[in-house]
Amino acid sequence: MKQLISFSFSLVLLFLHCTQTLSQPPSAAPAKAPAAATAPPPAATSAQASPPVMVPVQVSKGPVNVIKILQKAGHFAFFTRLIKSTQEDIQLFSQLNDSRDGVTLFAPTDGAFSAIIKSGVLNSLTDHQKIELVQFHIIPRILTTANFQTVSNPITTLAGSGSRFALNVITTESMVNVTTGLTNTSVSAIVYTDSQLAIYQVDKVLLPLDIFAPKPLAPAPAPPKPKKDDGAESPMVPEDTSGSVICMVHNTLLMFGVGLVAAALPL
Repeated sequence: MKQLISFSFSLVLLFLHCTQTLSQPPSAAPAKAPAAATAPPPAATSAQASPPVMVPVQVSKGPVNVIKILQKAGHFAFFTRLIKSTQEDIQLFSQLNDSRDGVTLFAPTDGAFSAIIKSGVLNSLTDHQKIELVQFHIIPRILTTANFQTVSNPITTLAGSGSRFALNVITTESMVNVTTGLTNTSVSAIVYTDSQLAIYQVDKVLLPLDIFAPKPLAPAPAPPKPKKDDGAESPMVPEDTSGSVICMVHNTLLMFGVGLVAAALPL
């Protein structure tokens, strides 16, 4: 009897132990050791975002539009109108399209033009002088800021060269000065630059000596020389006959006196 009770009690204890064991949560699995080397990520597909790639800008086949560049800059309105009114925009297009030398343009701001507009100097120019004024701001070749340090002065512009159209560029460590003999200014900004075109902002209008310098007075014309006519007779100049008349009177009186003396003497 005691053995039966002991066996029954053992079954109860075993049942309770199994129930408690089953009610506990399973233990966490042990962490895996880190991999020795991570595999590279798979290549990005078309659906995945890819980082931006630097692609060089393709140079346009045709020349750039100088007028549009100046209009986009916003403070070259008067210079733009002057280029168009003198039809120098056609010359710029031809220079950029037909030549490999390129173009360098010094562009005065609207503030630079205000001074000569108020003084009335600009309105006094002829159409040809206005063309030369625009051409004086255009160099028929590309000049970078590095080229300014080695360029030979005076620089030839579309208006010409020489002492009357002298354009000189002098560089320092931080400045590019432009002088004409009447104007002294500096490059204040780079408006546009590429392999064919460079546009530099200047705060004064470049005035060439040939247009704005006072012209020297012309010497007075020499009096005309008298023309010689070989067929015409030379004018008769009256001779001074006063001495001859006196001599004739004296001789007459002398002869008259001799005659009186001869008549008085007896034969």
